[in-house]
Amino acid sequence: MNLSVWDPFREMESLLDRYGKSARKSGEGANIKDMESGDWMPAVDIVENDHSVVVRTELPGVEKDNVQVHVNNGVLIVKGEKKQEIKDEKRHRIECAYGSFVRSFTLPQDVDIEKIEAACKNGILSLTIPKLEKAKPKQIEVQVS
Repeated sequence: MNLSVWDPFREMESLLDRYGKSARKSGEGANIKDMESGDWMPAVDIVENDHSVVVRTELPGVEKDNVQVHVNNGVLIVKGEKKQEIKDEKRHRIECAYGSFVRSFTLPQDVDIEKIEAACKNGILSLTIPKLEKAKPKQIEVQVS
């Protein structure tokens, strides 16, 4: 007889993962745009300085050709797919995320979407979105006579 320690939290995480993934799948009659989501969600950092907003997305193992970036009505959308090579081999553990992903973020109104720059280095996609030049307040000196 084998005794094992029951971990209710591991069982709950497994259950949530299983139901979470199936709930994101859309049925044939569903509107794809309303239900658009992915199989996994890459981590994202968004930082802002005086000149720009920078969005950094972790995409290790994702090929450049499998990533799309676009802006629609002030919403930045990063979507793509991380493909898994299927080989005829015994697998002991699969922890890496595979499949499609979609991340979307509402952009501030003071950015110039026409000048977005994208760069990818070491599996990090960096999108630099410059801010628009605002009219600087002008102080007018009043002459007293």
